[in-house]
Amino acid sequence: MAFCSEVEDVISMSLTVVKSLLEKYHIDPKLIGRLEVGSETVIDKSKSIKTWLMQNFEESGNTDIEGVDSSNACYGGTAALLNCVNWVESRCWDGRYGLVVCTDSAVYAEGPARPTGGAAAIAMLIGPNAPISFESKYRASHMAHVYDFYKPDLASEYPVVDGKLSQTCYLMALDSCYRQYCAKYEKLVGEQFSISDADYCVFHSPYNKLVQKSFARLYFNDFMRNCSSVDNDAKEKLQPFANLTSEESYQSRDLEKGSQQLAKHLYDIKVQPSTLLPKQIGNMYTASLYAALASVIYNKHASLTGQRIVMFSYGSGLTSTMFSFKLNEGQHPFNLANIASVLDVTAKLESRHVKTCPGHYGDMSFIHQGNQGLC
Repeated sequence: MAFCSEVEDVISMSLTVVKSLLEKYHIDPKLIGRLEVGSETVIDKSKSIKTWLMQNFEESGNTDIEGVDSSNACYGGTAALLNCVNWVESRCWDGRYGLVVCTDSAVYAEGPARPTGGAAAIAMLIGPNAPISFESKYRASHMAHVYDFYKPDLASEYPVVDGKLSQTCYLMALDSCYRQYCAKYEKLVGEQFSISDADYCVFHSPYNKLVQKSFARLYFNDFMRNCSSVDNDAKEKLQPFANLTSEESYQSRDLEKGSQQLAKHLYDIKVQPSTLLPKQIGNMYTASLYAALASVIYNKHASLTGQRIVMFSYGSGLTSTMFSFKLNEGQHPFNLANIASVLDVTAKLESRHVKTCPGHYGDMSFIHQGNQGLC
């Protein structure tokens, strides 16, 4: 389980990544015009985390920065990102950069979920002519009212979780977003979309088994849509599941196992590069999806030019969006090679400290990450 020490929290981690981003990319703090934070870690029920981060702009005298916090489970970071992108694309944009911070400490009550917890903060700069560009016309969302994971007790940092329901909600939202994404793509481009048109697929990652199930679910969706990217052998093996209702398909272990096996060769190429940080750190809530994106950039930066990354963001309760990026080489310091260098993922992972504490089942190892973050 990854955690920050007792003298760190989501605010200190966020202050670090904002300062690090500004310094390492040589950004004048006066050039930031909007700052949005996504988090579900409650520090204050009224005061936004964004207000604490204004300390990074005091010396420059820049107080003219719009935006506050977005909150809905693990989706808040995506809401903050979309807000900043919409601002840059709007008539309200004043020519300055937007800045997005995703920050959380994922803590669970004693039980099987506790070891999945993690802690992280990620900062992202938003502006024109970026090497990672939105394909905004293809964006698709699915929103609904569900109690799959929530925090009704304001005196406790632990969530109430219905694990089985949450997994079903996640896959249901994934299906809905993918169908809508494909429909929008096909309407605008005039060609059928399938996972073969995505060079990489990046998922919100509570735990890696759900990521594997999610990609297999997209593969099954392509089968149900009769996509040419699904070969005849796979179609034959998936045919027995073609008449299942949606609910039956979510509960079918045979379908889950079979589709994962059939999709594994594509999973290794399109998804595996995104799993480095989520596997090492655990669930980072709002930062999870963007740590997975950082993993792709770090692992594959030399070959990403011209490629498409499809992203799926999910927050319990529930909110979800599928969107995609197109990548280009970019200009220094905003080129992919320099971004990978600034991320410096390997060194940051190796700098963590292993702590051991006694537990009911013997000593348990925990990883103290230190205050480094990603930017």
